[in-house]
Amino acid sequence: MSLPIDLSVPAPQPELGIDIDTVKGFLAPDEGARLHQLADLAAQLGPVLEIGSYCGKSTVYLGRAVQEHRGTLYALDHHRGSEEHQVGEGYHDPDLFDVARNRFDSFPAFRDTIERAALDDTVIALVAPSSTVARDWQSQLAMVFIDGGHSMAAAQADFDGWASKVMPGGILAIHDVFPNPADGGRPPFEIYQQALASNRFVDFGLTRSLAVLQRRG
Repeated sequence: MSLPIDLSVPAPQPELGIDIDTVKGFLAPDEGARLHQLADLAAQLGPVLEIGSYCGKSTVYLGRAVQEHRGTLYALDHHRGSEEHQVGEGYHDPDLFDVARNRFDSFPAFRDTIERAALDDTVIALVAPSSTVARDWQSQLAMVFIDGGHSMAAAQADFDGWASKVMPGGILAIHDVFPNPADGGRPPFEIYQQALASNRFVDFGLTRSLAVLQRRG
């Protein structure tokens, strides 16, 4: 697979079948449009997997493209939130806190998003830690999108578990990659650098903070 996408040109905004602004999340519209564009290409070759679904914003962008090819999108998230989502942290959302069980839980919101977007025939939710699922995963993937926890341990586990499962010619996309340390946390940038240093991937640059790489053939 070639990657006939010029990242200097904004990707067109797709028809999503849902008001995406009603879905909680931290994905910018131009990043979402780029994910849709990449998934549209990748889904012609095989399944797509995202790590870190949260409430399903990125899942809708990816899923709509995959659905057009009657493909499969695996949405992997333990739905207990990253460090920054916990009580007292900067990105905590009390609407996603299960008071009865005294824990964060984004899965009900995620399920609601998938139902409203009519993606039940396309999206398979994997509710578990990333490393647990990666341990027994056997098949290759046409695209992996990493947008999980931002601690170094979480980001490293996502990269170690899934980068090798991208098929030759497939796409590895990483969110929240900030070359300037003043702009954001370092772990996503660090695993992006590891991907480049491995010489297994070709760098296609950034759309805002979304890094796009292609597995060498």
